[in-house]
Amino acid sequence: ATGHLVKQEFGPWMLTAFAWLARLRRLRGTRFDIFGYTAERRQERADIDDYLSLLDELLSGLSEDNYAEAVELASLPARLRGFGHIKDRNREQLAGQRAQLLRRFRGEAVDTVTIVNAA
Repeated sequence: ATGHLVKQEFGPWMLTAFAWLARLRRLRGTRFDIFGYTAERRQERADIDDYLSLLDELLSGLSEDNYAEAVELASLPARLRGFGHIKDRNREQLAGQRAQLLRRFRGEAVDTVTIVNAA
């Protein structure tokens, strides 16, 4: 009743279905990639674009004073794990850390944040 997907078990026939899907892997990233149109895949592509623009900003503004923040910012996507609603929740948690680190990187005033639960 949470509105999230629930894990299900399937029989050995599913291996045949996966074999067919594997044959269609050449379609990935093309306009014929039906799974590429899902909201989750669109968000993942947006995450990649966001990360690339972040790297551009980090490289253009990098100095000895903000090196530690740049390294931490660049490593944040490695902590974005999970699938579906779990990944969405992790993305929200990392967004606050990213915003604070980005302000510190830019030399702006930073509010203190207490981390309640770390993964």
